[in-house]
Amino acid sequence: MKFKASAFTPRRLQLALIAVPMILGALYYTLVASDRYTSESIVAVKSAVVTPGPGGTISLGSGSGLLSWEDTLYLLNYVHSGTLARELDGQLKLREHFEQPRADIFYRLWPGTSVEWWVRYYRSRVELEFSDVNGLLTIRTQGFDAETAQKLNRAILDHAERFVNAFSHRVAAEQMKFSQGELDAASKRLQEAKGKVVAFQTANKILDPLAQSAAATALTAELQASIARQEAELKSLLSFMQPSAPQVVTLRDQIAANRAQLEAEKARTTNAQGGDRLGTLNTEYQSLLLASVIAEDGYKSASAALEAARIEAARKIKSLVIVEPPTRAETAEYPRRIYNLLTLFALCLITYAVVRLVAATIQEHQD
Repeated sequence: MKFKASAFTPRRLQLALIAVPMILGALYYTLVASDRYTSESIVAVKSAVVTPGPGGTISLGSGSGLLSWEDTLYLLNYVHSGTLARELDGQLKLREHFEQPRADIFYRLWPGTSVEWWVRYYRSRVELEFSDVNGLLTIRTQGFDAETAQKLNRAILDHAERFVNAFSHRVAAEQMKFSQGELDAASKRLQEAKGKVVAFQTANKILDPLAQSAAATALTAELQASIARQEAELKSLLSFMQPSAPQVVTLRDQIAANRAQLEAEKARTTNAQGGDRLGTLNTEYQSLLLASVIAEDGYKSASAALEAARIEAARKIKSLVIVEPPTRAETAEYPRRIYNLLTLFALCLITYAVVRLVAATIQEHQD
């Protein structure tokens, strides 16, 4: 069968490519297409303003704060998540609304569809637009009536606010929990170190071995010097006095008493093995004292880290700022009948022109 380009007359092409599509389009948008109303809201996520107060306290200021773009993007993904789609369906009975019998088979939700298909349908009815210029998130919801569209938008904002609060507080709580745990551990180590120092002092009945050792050394040196002076004085007296003279006897008694005191002092500062008892205690005490100082420094560092974590955790607290609350439409925004019909007409004209050109080229070659 030979193809005849002459069969495609301009009148037939106009009827097939322009008139028929336009009539079908007009019938669809007039009799079949369902009105869809929209509700719009504009939100953003704002960081808290942290104001240092007296005594190391902090307060959340009431200033404008900073818009958190990263958290706003998290919020965008949450609004389009399947979890929220299922929660909103249980709350607002959205599937029943979109499954209502309608002639418009292209935009209704068919009964009995799977959850995955419902999530895709939900995303097509909730439009999100994030502005890279100012960090604002625009939420547009659709419904077959204005009330449902507004309810859906308001419910999304309620869930979004809870999501932002829970997310920011969870991050802050985890950071504070870690820092508090470090402080508690440092406090426990400090108490144990101080307890060992007190136990050492109680067991050895000595408050400060360092001071005791210094005092014992000074006393021993003083006794030795006193004995040396008295012995020199005794030799001087014996050069012109009898050994039984009262002054000589008294001086000998003083020397004997000082020697006894010196021996007692040496016995008190030495252990059973003859070693330096105060020196041993001093070494052990210094080790315990050093451990106590290190534990105290660790406690101070952990306390400063906890304070810094409190300030940082306060900065992580976010809030949802509603720039524009959900609107209630008075007229249906979709379908855009005139715009769609004009677009269809333009496409028909382009198709008609292309087909005419092809048909004319084929006819010219056949001739």
